[in-house]
Amino acid sequence: MLNGSTILVTGGTGSFGKRFIKTVFQKFNPKKVIVYSRDELKQFEMQNSSDFHTHDKENRIRFFIGDVRDLSRLKLAMENVDIVIHAAALKQVPACEYNPFEAVKTNILGGQNVIDASIACGVKRVVALSTDKACAPINLYGATKLCSDKLFIAANNYKGKHDIRFSVVRYGNVMGSRGSVIPFFLEKKETGVLPITDERMTRFNITLKEGVDLVLFALEHMYGGELFVPKIPSYNILDVAKAIGPECKIEKVGIRPGEKIHEEMITKTDGLNTIEFDNHFVVLPTLDDYPNIDKILAGGNRLPGKPREFGFSYNSGSNDRFLSIEEIKDLIEHRMCE
Repeated sequence: MLNGSTILVTGGTGSFGKRFIKTVFQKFNPKKVIVYSRDELKQFEMQNSSDFHTHDKENRIRFFIGDVRDLSRLKLAMENVDIVIHAAALKQVPACEYNPFEAVKTNILGGQNVIDASIACGVKRVVALSTDKACAPINLYGATKLCSDKLFIAANNYKGKHDIRFSVVRYGNVMGSRGSVIPFFLEKKETGVLPITDERMTRFNITLKEGVDLVLFALEHMYGGELFVPKIPSYNILDVAKAIGPECKIEKVGIRPGEKIHEEMITKTDGLNTIEFDNHFVVLPTLDDYPNIDKILAGGNRLPGKPREFGFSYNSGSNDRFLSIEEIKDLIEHRMCE
């Protein structure tokens, strides 16, 4: 599907965007990839990176300065685009708490702009990136992303005769991403003290490569309306500290505002509409009303899926797979930047 296609990535200069675009050029033969973002310095650095410089010279990468808040600019950028990957968002929890309506304007109104521009410009498929913080949110970032998820899922209901599909992918902490715990601990290790919030705290873990692969999987298999959730391991924050600085002193600093002890990706309520496959789950709006339920259950060219039983949820604290200290060490050493 990506061969010969024109692809636009909002937030394309971020960690995910760069890895996604690099993977697309490695595995496929796209006609063109458009990087849509608002930071001119990051675009300049990406243009001159060895990973993208050649494709840029071939005019197969185009760079658009623009904000998802700007509908007219989005429409201009999406002319003749086949596929949109929506990765742009305000993501820092404290910044969203301190600047709440800015988060609303980017994550919610910006998401709706992406939907409207995609329909108006004849885009075929749209995949929006979500976060585990959108599941039963307790902070504004999570609440805005939940609202965004709902907008993208609902867009399938009013697309009319337009041949377009909208789906969402949701996953946990990306290992080694900016602002995440592992780079923070690696930096703090030099001080001999590692600050942790709570010894019970757990998180889902996914590598950047796995996150990109999930989006590619969704593009290939989506019917529209699905929320794709990967089966990934959890880790305990204390085990991460032991893996990075076993000799360091542990300093408890307390849970920060907007943080949970455990993260969720599927609540018990969403579990009622969840179908399980070998390597992932699919959450649907409602099983009874979803028009492609039989196709989803049959699995298409995959193994069949099965609806989850009453009471199912997907929680980092009750996950059936946890990374050991040795596995965390190995991931940090060999796969963190994959």
